[in-house]
Parts: sequence; C-alpha cells; structure tokens
Amino acid sequence: MADPASYRPKTSDIPTDPGVYRFKDPHGRIIYVGKANNVRSRLSSYFVNPNTLPPKTRTMVHTAAAVEWTTVASEQEAIQLEYTWIKEFTPRFNIMYRDDKSYPYLAVTMNEKFPRVMVMRGDRRKGVKYFGPFHPAKAIRETVDRMLRVFPVRTCSAGVFRRAQLADRPCLMGYIDKCAAPCVNRISEEDHYALAEDFVAFMNGDVRPYLRELEQQMQTAVADLRYEDAARYRDDIEALKKVFERNAVVLPETTEADIFAFAEDELEAAFQVFHVRDGRIRGQRGWVVEKVEDTTEPQLVEQLLLQIYGDMEDTERIPREVLVPVLPANPQQIETWMAERRGAKVDLRVPQRGTKSQLLETVQENANGALRLHKSRRSGDITARSAALRELQEALEFDQPLLRIEAYDISHVQGTNVVGSMVVFEDGLPKKRDYRKFNVTGDAARDDTAAMDDVLSRRFKNFLKEQAEAPEMHSGELSSDEDDREEPKRFSYPPSLVVVDGGLAQVNAAQQALLNLGIDDVPVVGLAKRLEELWIPGDDFPMIMPRSSQGLYLLQRLRDESHRFAIQAHRSKRSSSMIQSVLDEVPGLGEKRRKELLKHFGSLKKVRQASIEDLQVVSGVGPKLAQAIYDTLTNQSASKEQGKLQS
Repeated sequence: MADPASYRPKTSDIPTDPGVYRFKDPHGRIIYVGKANNVRSRLSSYFVNPNTLPPKTRTMVHTAAAVEWTTVASEQEAIQLEYTWIKEFTPRFNIMYRDDKSYPYLAVTMNEKFPRVMVMRGDRRKGVKYFGPFHPAKAIRETVDRMLRVFPVRTCSAGVFRRAQLADRPCLMGYIDKCAAPCVNRISEEDHYALAEDFVAFMNGDVRPYLRELEQQMQTAVADLRYEDAARYRDDIEALKKVFERNAVVLPETTEADIFAFAEDELEAAFQVFHVRDGRIRGQRGWVVEKVEDTTEPQLVEQLLLQIYGDMEDTERIPREVLVPVLPANPQQIETWMAERRGAKVDLRVPQRGTKSQLLETVQENANGALRLHKSRRSGDITARSAALRELQEALEFDQPLLRIEAYDISHVQGTNVVGSMVVFEDGLPKKRDYRKFNVTGDAARDDTAAMDDVLSRRFKNFLKEQAEAPEMHSGELSSDEDDREEPKRFSYPPSLVVVDGGLAQVNAAQQALLNLGIDDVPVVGLAKRLEELWIPGDDFPMIMPRSSQGLYLLQRLRDESHRFAIQAHRSKRSSSMIQSVLDEVPGLGEKRRKELLKHFGSLKKVRQASIEDLQVVSGVGPKLAQAIYDTLTNQSASKEQGKLQS
C-alpha cells in the first residue's frame, strides 16, 4: 500500500479552477475519477490525516500511486468530462449504478428487415425500441399475447425464420394468426414493417386511433351481418383495452416523468424509479451502489442522473420531467445536460405537494424495502467472500491481500486443438471482461506442462512489455492531448496469486515459467483434483485445507471456472476447424464465402442438406460454385456411409 505523501503534488501546483481529477494505482490503472469547482481545495482534502478519512476513501488514497487533473472552462464541461472518464475507465472506487436485478423489457427490433417482438433484458442495442421494464416477467408475456391479436408482428428467432423460409411453411404462430408470416410472403416487407411501427406507436400511448378503427370495423361487420368478424373485432378491442389499462392512471394523461427516491446507510444506497408515461406507471427499476466517500445526498443524485441518462442509447426515453427527493448541487447544469441529450427541455425538480409528491413517497417506500432486502441477501455473500480471501491469505502466509487472483487451465483432445484459459477473480468475484483464451500450437502443444509454460510465458511477457511501455507515474496536470486518449491495457495489471490446475509437477513448471521471465514476486499454487490438495512450489508435500474452508471453496470455484472456460474455448476451436476442413476441400470456395454459407444456413449440416438452387441464394455463390459445393459435400457423405458399411 502506497503512502499518500509519496505522490502528493505541491499545493501551489494545483489550480483553483474547475476541473476533473483521477487517481491511478502503481500499475497505471485509473481507480477513481472526481470533479470539483476548485481542484486545489478538493485534492487537498484527500491528503489530510488518513485517520480522519472515511474507510473506503482511506483505502483508495493508499491504493493510488499518482493523481492527475485537467482544468476546464466551466462546471458544465466538468460534468461531461467526469461522465466520459467514468464510462471509459469504470474506476474501481467510483459509485457505479448497476441494476439490483435484471428487468425484462418488451423490445421491437426496428433495426431488422423484418422487425421482431421479443423479451429482452437490458437496453444496449441501437435501433431497438424498448418498453418497460415489466415486473413480474409474466406481465410482459401477457401483454405480447394480447397485442399479437391485433398487431401480428413476427416473434420467432432468426433460425426459426430461416427454416420457415426454406420449408415455405410458417410456424405455429402463423397458423393461429398471431403472426403475419412474412417468412412465406403472406405480407410484404413494407407492410410488415408498417405493422411493427403501429405496434410501437400503440405501446408509446397512441391508442385511440386503433381503437376507433376497430370499433368502426366491428360496426360495419354487424351491419353486414358478419357476426363472427364482429365478435373477433370485439375481442381485439378488449385485448387492447386490457393492455392500455394495465396500470392505473395516477397522473394527468399528458404526464411523462421519471420519479426517483433512495434509501442509504453508511456503506450503500438503494435507488428506485417509477417510469410514468401518459399518466400511468409503465415500469419500475432499481439500483444498489456502494458508497466510496462520505458522499452527500446531492452527489448521489447527480451521479445517478449522469450514469442512467448518459448510458441511455434511446435518448427519446428521457422524459419531460425528472422528479428527485433532493436536487443535485448544480441542478441547472444537470438539467441543461439532460436537455441536450433529449433534444428538448427537461424539468428537474423536487415535488412539493399533490399527487406527484404522494407518488414520490411510494417510490421512497420501495427504496427502503429494496435496501433492507439487499442487505439481507448480500450480507452472507460479503461475509463468505471476505472470510475466503482472509483464510487463503493466512494459509499461504501472504502479507498483501489477494485483490486479484488468476487461474489457468489447458483443454484438448489427444493433443489436438489445444487451448489455454485465464480467468480472473477480483475481490472474490469473477471479472469476465478480463478473461482470456490462448491458442497453443507447435512444440508447446506436446503436453499439458509445456502448454501451461507457453500460456503463462505469453501472459507475463505481455505484462512486462506493457509495463516497460507505460509512462512514468507522476502526479500533476494532464496536457490537452492526454485528457481522454489513454486506452486500458489488456495485461498490465499483475495478479496477487496464480492458480493452476494440477499437482507438484504443474505448479513447479508454472513457477519456473515466471522465474524465466525474471518475475519472482507473483506467488503460484496448484489445486489437484483428486484429493483437493493445495501444492506450493518447492514443497514435497501438499497443504491440506479443511473441507469446510471458505478459502478452499474459493479455489475450487476458480479451478472449475477456468476449466469451464477452457473447455468452451476448445469446443469452439474444434468446431471451427472441423467445418473449415470439410469446406476447404471445395474448389473455388474462399474464406469469405464459407462464412456467408454458414451465416445463411446456420450449420454445416444444413449446408449439406441444401439443394443447388438453395445454395445459389447465398451472396456470391453462382451456379458453378453451387454445383462444386453440392458435389463435394455429397461425395463426402457417400464416403462416410461407405466406410460405415465396410466397418
């Protein structure tokens, strides 16, 4: 742990202007980003007596090795730069607003040729219209089922859609009239897209035109004595009314607002929001965050609004009103920023009286309950993780806490398609974006020990290279060309512990691979499957941890996760190599066309089943190439059948 005095900049060097600052650890990773109206005053507060700082702030300043800052012209620019840096670097000690659960949304994929209605979790794809979130998930399925009576938009997956096209026969939804069946040309591409637009318009609240049209059609059917058609129109009207009236009217129908409330304690805060559209509560959502500093309520609200509306792809979903229990410290700047994102005025305020104030109280009750539930669920997990890391540290007699653990495994079938995996746990939890896979070839693929040596050597060679190329750590002001151009490195952060799958031979080989690179400060252990023994390099006998040990359980999770990831990578490589070896034999078929074939048909099996006419549907495949593909695959199938008969 670093001493904050070792990197504290001179007070006279720090400007008194508005700006954004960031703390970096010894390996150059950005661990905290903040902003201030007066950078000097704000940074000076971090270098007072450590005992007076909140626990997490004290941990942060002792983890850091340098602090940098950039001055800006205004508070508005500081808000934007702080948001940009937090989104780019995801600093470990910043408040990160993540959903306390995964909420289902009703999504319409307007970015596709034939839009599809589906249930999705999260809103990360451009060109997709989202409605919700819905809770419980049953509500969204009931909504879709009713809507498809009137707006029979496609709901099938891409694979089912392609199969229906090839078979020229719709799926079940097409037969029961809950899909217009564009797969078999019952409806044109343009008409189906218009149908999806009507679906979206209705979900956006444009209800009355469709109800009036159905009512007119029902009356016409009655006048023409078409009573069965009239009954169908009547049922369609009832279905749409049930969707529209699902949520009670709580505010005037012109109201579009997001209403936030939160509950907090010394360590965490739980936020809840009600999404009110057309005067109805259309959805509910929640987040739970860990507080890093002694964060005030206005700061919590400011960070919430920046992250929630900054990450929103569909900015049209930002409402006209945003109601909060406490205004941020600079409400005008935040309001201006949201208005720029939305492209129209946004009213940010605290409701004082009336229905909106009462509804805020309801949201507050939800937030209080969410925090209590989160505490009861998480207390066991946090206690177990802390106990596991502490037990493991004490058992291995390490001085430093095990903040980052990397586990490695090798997967292959009789020495073919050898793949190595690296999985990462930080603070006892998987960090999947840092997972890596390594393709092992040549002499390194002769056995598991050589493969492990190759994987570890490549990983730590990259680490040494990136450390050598890293700029020298220093505290000070960033130049204009450094502001936001720093890219995080893939391997620049070293582990506190390396875990390999195996016994003494494997762990000694792993240790030697690190020593060959001159790395002697990264400990290595091996976990043998048979008796769950913990092997340490150089020891003739393993360490036996108690079966009930949380530390052993953590190592088992690491070992099993690295094994799962290695097998997954191996299967992917094996499947790819098998497909390539089969299609490589087709004369005149290049890599690009191979990918087009597999993308169009979905699998090699379906390519084999395709006729010459079907093959020519694929872009770039003409009659001659289609004939060559068909003949090659047919001959391969015939040879395989002949071999079976002979055996």
